[in-house]
Amino acid sequence: MTSRREAVRDVLVQSEGFRSAQDIYAELRAGGAKIGLTTVYRALQSLADAGQVDVLRTDDGESVYRACATGTHHHHLVCRRCGHTVEVAGPAVERWAEAVGAEHGFTSITHTVEVFGTCGSCASVASAG
Repeated sequence: MTSRREAVRDVLVQSEGFRSAQDIYAELRAGGAKIGLTTVYRALQSLADAGQVDVLRTDDGESVYRACATGTHHHHLVCRRCGHTVEVAGPAVERWAEAVGAEHGFTSITHTVEVFGTCGSCASVASAG
């Protein structure tokens, strides 16, 4: 792993939730790193291809990233308010995706499922206020 890719991964490992490439770039530059935004994007793509980071597309179409906790195929439950994320297995989703693909003659099925809602903490704050 190159030092720049490692620096990008370190930012994600130290982060709580998903981060945009621009956020990662800004943090690295503020810390004195000599890195370009294109290099950050390349590092993120490489880390995603290696299964080391999760990629999520926000409602406005922006890709955001976080260090992958499990390294295995999983889905995300994401709080819309604070960004708190839980990795979840989805065996029913896996079976459904395979069945739908087979029904239409597709093979080598892949998929991405992200579930958005409001976490318990944010729901408590909203109901109290």
